[in-house]
Amino acid sequence: MSKKKKIGSYKDNLILRFDEATTVRKVVAIIIIALILILIAGGISGYLYINSALAPVEPESEEEVEVAIPIGSSSSAIAEILEENGLIKDSRIFRFYVQFNNESNFQAGEYTFSPSMTMDEIIDSLKNGRIMEEPIHTITIPEGLNIDEIAEIYAENLHFSKEDFLDQVNDPEYIDELIEAYPTILTSDIMDPSIRTPLEGYLYAATYNFYTDEPSVTSIVEKMLAQTESVVEPYMDEIAEQDLSVHEAITFASIIEKETGMEDQRNKISGVFYNRLEEGMPLQTDPTVLYALGEHKDTVLHEDLEVDSPYNTYQVEALPIGPISNFAESALEAVVNPEESDYLYFLHDGEGSIYYAETYEEHLEYSEEHIE
Repeated sequence: MSKKKKIGSYKDNLILRFDEATTVRKVVAIIIIALILILIAGGISGYLYINSALAPVEPESEEEVEVAIPIGSSSSAIAEILEENGLIKDSRIFRFYVQFNNESNFQAGEYTFSPSMTMDEIIDSLKNGRIMEEPIHTITIPEGLNIDEIAEIYAENLHFSKEDFLDQVNDPEYIDELIEAYPTILTSDIMDPSIRTPLEGYLYAATYNFYTDEPSVTSIVEKMLAQTESVVEPYMDEIAEQDLSVHEAITFASIIEKETGMEDQRNKISGVFYNRLEEGMPLQTDPTVLYALGEHKDTVLHEDLEVDSPYNTYQVEALPIGPISNFAESALEAVVNPEESDYLYFLHDGEGSIYYAETYEEHLEYSEEHIE
């Protein structure tokens, strides 16, 4: 074999080995990246699962469940009993939560619990041996209320002031904690400096039962957020299909909630709003003007429409920057299932009827005919 052939063969071997080493490195890199992604996905999934497991099983439930806690029951045994009776979602999470918070001295006895109770409420009852046959406080938060109005209702019925409630829900550090705890519904969108109050629209309208004498503001807020989460989650795919974020969907739902209390008209009104957005027209809905003004008025005046605010849909050609109230599920359902039509206008006649029009001329005719 000539010297040139030996050198060529040596170079070929080096190239082959280099290619093999490169391939091995690529394979190793892919495996490492895949493992990292699996770990990240697992961590996120685990975090979301734990948060879900800590929330009430059914925040709005009024069902009463009788359970017996035998003498000498360990926390593990109690956790199993609670899970079997549908009072907690996962007995393992309950055990870890009890250990993490160093809870102990649970009392044996016959208890009446509810799936709407938080884990802390159940633990408090077990520690104090309280047999809860009915909630200590039952408070109804109607649809279409803003946070200021919600705070007033709680202050009238519980031990804290309206200012206490508002201070808590506007605390930036607390809001950051909630965004981490409820990532399905809460995002950085609510921290926009132009938003009046971060949790506006996210405290769900429902009847809430409280099983402690003095529930904290944080426990109330988190109970309401858990209810919002349970209502919104089934619509996540439909929200995405409408090319909306959750924040936009809740904002949209709050407008429909304030625009009409007639559930059978909400899908049609939703369709009108979508038509206007597609045409690049402002929504021009009076409830957003009233929210921008920060006051209740029976009649919105022409001068009110000039208020400079990212909530004023006479000024912005899109959804407002955030929700203007809480909402009912029917309003959210209307957002994801708008009724198709060619309507661009509608008006209320003050007597419960709504008139829809495709053109501005037709809209003016209805206005002259039905509005005094």
